[in-house]
Amino acid sequence: MRIACLAALSLIVLTAPETGISAQTLSCHGTQQPRQVAELMFGRGIGNGVGVSESAWTRFLTQVITPRFPDGLTVTDTIGQWRDHDSGAIAREPSKHVEIVLPGNADDEMRLDAIVAAYKRRFRQHSVGVIVRDACVAF
Repeated sequence: MRIACLAALSLIVLTAPETGISAQTLSCHGTQQPRQVAELMFGRGIGNGVGVSESAWTRFLTQVITPRFPDGLTVTDTIGQWRDHDSGAIAREPSKHVEIVLPGNADDEMRLDAIVAAYKRRFRQHSVGVIVRDACVAF
């Protein structure tokens, strides 16, 4: 089903047992610092077409994502692809890929979960792909 977009990518969230999301020790160079980077993959298909318009996406970004991570993020237009489990057919749909360098706050994981829940509820989606990885970051 289209709204199961990115299910093939699985919901992957790497967490430390006691503190939720936290950067592991990395060997970073120069001014880079160890941080966590979250990638969120939002399918825009609803039914047989693009159901999440650019204006609806922009409202979601402004109202839901930006307030939770106001220091910055990157949004890229993409095409999501997965295999439909019922038919075996390859399905594709326009998607948004969001990358956020997490600030390292105790509630980072909770903020990500709130974004995922809001998108699923607002746009009747079954999943949002989430990857959290360690990275060396400098700005």
